[in-house]
Amino acid sequence: MRTLITFLLLTLTQILLGQTVISGNVMDEKKQPIQGANVFLDGTYDGTSSDVNGNFKFLTSVKGIQVLKITFLSYEAVEHKLTIENYQEQTFVLRESVNSLDAVIINAGMLQAGDKARVSVLKPLDIVTTAGSAGDIVSALQTLPGTQMVGESGRLFVRGGESDETQTFVDGLRVAQPYGASANNVPTRGRFSPFLFSGISFSTGGFSAEYGEALSSVLLLNTIDEPVQEQTDISLMTVGLGLSTTKKWNKSSLSINTAYIDLAPYQIAIPQAVDWNRPFQSLSGEAVYRYQFEQGLLKVYTAFDASRFDLNQENLNSQVKDRVDLNNNNLYFNAVYKGFLVNNWQLIAGASYGLGQNKIDLNQDDINNEEDALHLKMKVFSKLTNRFKVSFGADYFLTQFDESYSPFQQSRLTISYNSEIGAVYSEVDYFFSKKLAFNLGIRASNNAMLEVSSVSPRASVAYKTGKFNQFSFAYGNFEQAPRQDYLKFSNQFGTEKTQHFILNFTFAKEGTTLRAEVYYKKYKDLVKYDTETPIFSSDYSNSGFGYAKGLDVFWREDSRIKNLEYWISYSFIDTQRDYRNYLQEATPSFVAKHTASVVTKYWISTLRSQLGVTYNFNSGRPYENPNTEGFLNEKTKSFSNINLGWAYLLSPQKILYFSMSNVLGTKNVFGYEYSNTANQQGMFPSRAIIPTASRFVFVGFFWTISADKKTNQLDNL
Repeated sequence: MRTLITFLLLTLTQILLGQTVISGNVMDEKKQPIQGANVFLDGTYDGTSSDVNGNFKFLTSVKGIQVLKITFLSYEAVEHKLTIENYQEQTFVLRESVNSLDAVIINAGMLQAGDKARVSVLKPLDIVTTAGSAGDIVSALQTLPGTQMVGESGRLFVRGGESDETQTFVDGLRVAQPYGASANNVPTRGRFSPFLFSGISFSTGGFSAEYGEALSSVLLLNTIDEPVQEQTDISLMTVGLGLSTTKKWNKSSLSINTAYIDLAPYQIAIPQAVDWNRPFQSLSGEAVYRYQFEQGLLKVYTAFDASRFDLNQENLNSQVKDRVDLNNNNLYFNAVYKGFLVNNWQLIAGASYGLGQNKIDLNQDDINNEEDALHLKMKVFSKLTNRFKVSFGADYFLTQFDESYSPFQQSRLTISYNSEIGAVYSEVDYFFSKKLAFNLGIRASNNAMLEVSSVSPRASVAYKTGKFNQFSFAYGNFEQAPRQDYLKFSNQFGTEKTQHFILNFTFAKEGTTLRAEVYYKKYKDLVKYDTETPIFSSDYSNSGFGYAKGLDVFWREDSRIKNLEYWISYSFIDTQRDYRNYLQEATPSFVAKHTASVVTKYWISTLRSQLGVTYNFNSGRPYENPNTEGFLNEKTKSFSNINLGWAYLLSPQKILYFSMSNVLGTKNVFGYEYSNTANQQGMFPSRAIIPTASRFVFVGFFWTISADKKTNQLDNL
């Protein structure tokens, strides 16, 4: 009776006032009614909300062609053009929005840190709060699954790949020399301070077609778009001094970070297992300038690093130690513009330049080399609809390398090469729903020096199986030019290649993250040579091959116990290669079958302190023992250490920080070196490759000066 009365009243009103009834039904893709949907004629006040059965009905006095809009939270809006006089009741189906926070994410192979990351395995400042990382981005990343801890190198080794198979990019532009200079079996560090970066994406495989010249992974560092406030940070440390400052203006800002490191005083206080003539010393700095245009943002980043050291290293083939005196200068510069074009299209254009210079005195021989690396990039992209995104781009890499070798009292030898690589790529992302999405990409490149061209397809798909969990799969072909050690002697190569297959499961709920990935990598066309080390007369080929397969697991939890956050990572890998001068297919010496890390951080409010503890473990690594049968058939003992970090808040803006690596003083061994000749007993003498120090102790005072008088560097330690 009530419905009948309402109908009669609407009909009477329509007749008297000349109004039209607009009615219909709203439901979702599963044919279930949607209650509370907002239904109205665009540009008018005429409208209503759908009832419990999804029905709606309202009167309007407007005439002619109009647009009926229907909106509801977490669903895509519907716009329906109609002619009022001819309108007939109909059903409208709303599709779930793919922009909602619980929509599926294509994340196979990708580990992210940053405020903008949808699923962040690390918080932005975890890079420097991890005990044992000592503010080094690479050291912190080595606590994540898929990485290998190669202590004698300090570089990033990912899923059976060598360190040069990982490329580093700052704001999308390649860094040709991402590590500091070092000597054999003395670990290096990444060149970049984490303080100027807002987010990090670390791909352990299956990465976007936007990035090339990497066989295993890419490390993407993104500088801060806009600093929060002006501030100055002062650091006084047992290893040196640091100063950083940020200034802001109306449309621009400038951040500067400088550091001076000198290990000489530390060496006197706590001697290391290194015979220094002159301990490591460096002066470095970074700066980011930002300018906000009306329709875009320009960022200019520059970093320099000048370092030197002089040491003596034991040589099993000589009674006299080898002296290595090294001076390194490095400069990196990039400029990136990101802005809007027309019709929702956006542009990213940039250029980077890297200069690396090394002057090495090896005993009485002199080695000088210089690498100049240029990267030009342009990318246009658009979100054509809520569900469809497309991008197109191009890259150009130019590398010039020159080296001179002057043996004692002999003629100088020179080596040089120029490498040009051009590439174009395209990608599309399509969301069928907030539960299902895929990405398709293709990259085509040409290496002018090697005279080879290639096309590399890549694809990934993700499906959300529940509110907090999803599966992702990624596939791709990847390639890279042979390393500098080979190109300086020959250009008779093809590119080295891999195929990646990755299956990922992710569970992400506020305070808890679980990731599990299985993967398979197939290598082909790897470089082989027939001499002890690469030289001019080596017989080179691309006949090498290999594989890597394994399981990576990551668990993070920070809500179950008050003030405690922790993560646990574990990796299993089975990998073999036949490359370089290998006698047969074997597991490389930098690979441990089992790797695990436990990282904890606990805030003790009564002591105004943050305690951090990190435990690292990996099983034994293969090494070649000429005193036994077989090839790479021996293994080191397992590696383990515990690192401690303690930050004490002296006042709101002053912090005293203490850290110690390998607290228990575990006697770790990375491998063994052997003499080239046997002794009288027919055995080849050896020595263990061990850490440069059984422990590393760090003490620092950190003072922040800012307008709010409360910001400090506690999260940065």
